[in-house]
Amino acid sequence: MHLLPKRSYGAMKLISGVIALLISVLCRVVVVRSLGVVKTLPTHRQSLNTCLTSSLQPSWWNSCDVSNLPYDSAIRVLVKYHDTYGDLVIPRRFIVPATSEWPTEWHGVKLARHVYNRKWWTKHIAKKSDRVAQLNKIGFVWERMQPEWNLFMEAMVTYRSIYGDVMVPASFVIPRDNNEWSKGCWDLPLGNIVHRLRLRHDFLTGDTAIERKNQLDGLGFVWDVSEHNFLKFLTALRIFSKLEQEEHEHTIMASTIRVPSKFVVPSDDYRWPMILWSYPLGERCTAVRQKQLYVKGHPLRQQALEEIGFRWSGNATLGWLDVVHAAAIYSQMHGRILNPPLQFVVPSPPTPDSELDDLWPWPERLWGLKLGQRLKDVRVKGAYLKGPDSNIRKAQLDNLGFVWTPKRGRRRRS
Repeated sequence: MHLLPKRSYGAMKLISGVIALLISVLCRVVVVRSLGVVKTLPTHRQSLNTCLTSSLQPSWWNSCDVSNLPYDSAIRVLVKYHDTYGDLVIPRRFIVPATSEWPTEWHGVKLARHVYNRKWWTKHIAKKSDRVAQLNKIGFVWERMQPEWNLFMEAMVTYRSIYGDVMVPASFVIPRDNNEWSKGCWDLPLGNIVHRLRLRHDFLTGDTAIERKNQLDGLGFVWDVSEHNFLKFLTALRIFSKLEQEEHEHTIMASTIRVPSKFVVPSDDYRWPMILWSYPLGERCTAVRQKQLYVKGHPLRQQALEEIGFRWSGNATLGWLDVVHAAAIYSQMHGRILNPPLQFVVPSPPTPDSELDDLWPWPERLWGLKLGQRLKDVRVKGAYLKGPDSNIRKAQLDNLGFVWTPKRGRRRRS
């Protein structure tokens, strides 16, 4: 094996450095040329989204202090925007494209930030009625001259009038071309502002903090969304339990709440408050049991649910315990044979509050249980017999004399 002399290693190292330098220069040329391509992009309505982000713009486009530009320069860029997009409802993130169609001194500038503010108004518009008239002709949105807090509150009031509350989703942005909203609020990321207000208390500093907080409270603003959602769930459970007890008096176990997994609060049912109409209560119960929705890390909330009869084992487990309990009583009463008619329902005492109550074989929490139908579901659908406990439950039924394949034909009444 032949080793190269040290000078050859030095030469190779020098050549490698030159190659790296050439690659760097070529990369810069490619970047510059690519920026040149960007500068020739067409500007029309479909390209508005492209102009909303500064990530495509070189930093040196923003070096000009546009606040010192004359009014005539500003009116040119505003007229150009109006001619291109048809209005002056300028999105807050809009950046003037660096193309020949737009005034050069405005390239890369966030237009709305500079023309819709009090400083620009004071410097160029105040006490100049001819300029006000000129701006009116091209649709200048004067509402945008308000302080951000005023626009935010106007948007919140409008949102409440439309949706009935101020629980604004984090992703909600006020739509354009919607006459329910003031033009000054179009494109306002209302959900994001509400999120930041809760998280960082934006707008709530200084001497006006208490007054502004009171304004929000007056609208019903929710400061703790998690607590609000839990209380809504708790209220729905209480109403459901109350209505079930009223509808099935003496047949429902008062200390246990069993909400069907697909139950949704009916609309137009005035027994429920309107705020709960269409509320997916069954789905929420499942999420609380399986995912600890609302209660993870909140033992007091868990306690509050248990106190009104919420059970963590779910309806399937609770339902099986009732079925096997009723089946055991029926089997004992019928000579260890468990084959009730389809129509059999666990009876309550013939006369409520009589002396027979203490002797009645059926406990109150089972009154009204459709045992015949439940056991048919076991035979036909395999109800309660799925999952890790299926074999144990089958053995329980076998021990009670369950008839898996009943004889056909008319049956005698039990």
